[in-house]
Amino acid sequence: MTSPLLAGLAVAAAAYAGRYGIQAWQAFKARPPTARMRKFYEGGFQPKMTRREAALILGVRESTPADKVREAHRRVMVANHPDAGGSHYLASKINEAKDIMMGKSKSSGSAF
Repeated sequence: MTSPLLAGLAVAAAAYAGRYGIQAWQAFKARPPTARMRKFYEGGFQPKMTRREAALILGVRESTPADKVREAHRRVMVANHPDAGGSHYLASKINEAKDIMMGKSKSSGSAF
């Protein structure tokens, strides 16, 4: 007599677990989308760097003050410095971006 009772309890527990699983899945699918990862600039470099492109490279807004530009330049340069295994080309582009954001425009552009 106890085995049909245990079988019935097991079936009921499985049904409740399945119901909870379906409800949780529907709630998961219905939630609003959120940004999972930061979206980075996927384009290549322009022949002549613009202020917009410089801001995208440094990860700041175009209207960012000079001290924040210096902080952003330092942060990006630490990650891409040639002495630490980074690219010389990227380092020159990062420096060019800082110069443009600071208002010091070079006539020749990048070294490469």
